[in-house]
Amino acid sequence: MDTILVVEDDQDIADLVTLTLKEIGVTVEHCLSGEVALEKLAHNQYDLVMLDVMLPGISGLDVCRQLREQKPEQVILMVTSRNSEIDRVLGLELGADDYMTKPFSVRELQARVRSQLRRVHLLSKISQQQLEKQSPEQYLTLGTLKIDCLSHLVTLNGQNVELTSTEFDLLFYLASHPDQVFSREQLLSSVWGYHHSGYEHTVNSHINRLRNKVETNATKPEIVQTVWGVGYKLCRHGVAA
Repeated sequence: MDTILVVEDDQDIADLVTLTLKEIGVTVEHCLSGEVALEKLAHNQYDLVMLDVMLPGISGLDVCRQLREQKPEQVILMVTSRNSEIDRVLGLELGADDYMTKPFSVRELQARVRSQLRRVHLLSKISQQQLEKQSPEQYLTLGTLKIDCLSHLVTLNGQNVELTSTEFDLLFYLASHPDQVFSREQLLSSVWGYHHSGYEHTVNSHINRLRNKVETNATKPEIVQTVWGVGYKLCRHGVAA
C-alpha cells in the first residue's frame, strides 16, 4: 500500500487531508513541523510527501531543499496559499515535483495524488520489466545524450547529469520525441498526468531546472528549446555527436 507523509501544522486541515487520502486507499502519516518531517524522512520511505510551505520552525521550502539534496528521487507535492505566487515559484525551483494551492477541492486533491502515484508505479513497473528482460530498450540514446531507464542515470557528452524523478520523466519524454513541439498543457497531461488549468507554471519551472543542468548556457538553450507561442521541444541538433 502506498504511504504518504503529510506535513501540515494546521491539525484541522491535516485531519481533512488524511481522511480524503485514505478514501483512495493509501496509508497516511502526519507531522506538524519541518523538523519532525526531516526526522521521519531520514528513517522511512514514502511514496509521496505532501508538504505545506508555511510551517513553524523550518519552513516547507527549507524542508524541500534539504530533502531534494538527500533524496533526489523523492516525489514532493508542495502546498501553498492561493496568493503566494513567490512560494510556488520558489518551491518548484527548489525541486518540488508539483504544487497545489489552498483552498483545494477533495476531488482535485485525490486526482493530483493519484497522478503522482501512477508515475511512481509506472516507473517501478518499467524498471522491473527491464531488469527481468535485460532489454536493449533500457537505453535511449540521442547523439551525446544517453538515458538509462533502469537506473535513471543520464549522461550528456560523457558527463553525469543529476536529475529529480520528474526532471528525468520530462527529459525522457522530450527525448523520446526529438524535434517535436509540445505545449505546456500537453506536457502536463503526458508527464504529470493531469489536465487542471492554472498549473502550467509547473512545466515552466521544470524546463528551467532542466536547462540549468543540461545546457552550456541556460539563457541560450540549444537542447531544450522554446518554440514561441507553441511550447517546448528537445532539439536533436543540440545533442548531436
